[in-house]
Amino acid sequence: QVQLVESGGGLVQPGGSLRLSCAASGIIFRFNDMAWYRQVPGKEREFVARITTGRNTFYADSVKGRFAISRDDAKNTAYLQMDSLKPEDTARYYCASDRTSDRVIWINHPNSVNTWGQGTLVTVTS
Repeated sequence: QVQLVESGGGLVQPGGSLRLSCAASGIIFRFNDMAWYRQVPGKEREFVARITTGRNTFYADSVKGRFAISRDDAKNTAYLQMDSLKPEDTARYYCASDRTSDRVIWINHPNSVNTWGQGTLVTVTS
């Protein structure tokens, strides 16, 4: 059974940090690109970051310089380090996995991405 399980969300003050984790099972992790998206109720899902099997990384402009995506293939886990958090970062964060490296799919057609987690809630407020 393919499964992605996110953890690490919570309540944090502006300027603070959180580290999200995404534990994968049922897939050959090292063959899959991993990505993070976020969604606020009433708004469309937004791409946040992606890391390829070769550890190339891509970020949304809104998080560049503040967030860092990484992966540990030995632990079948991807991470999202979030620093200098802002209230507008408040959202449910979802982990996603797929073998495709097609940027168009990841950015423009996320519904085509193969596997999704249930999400973890991040709230940035004073």
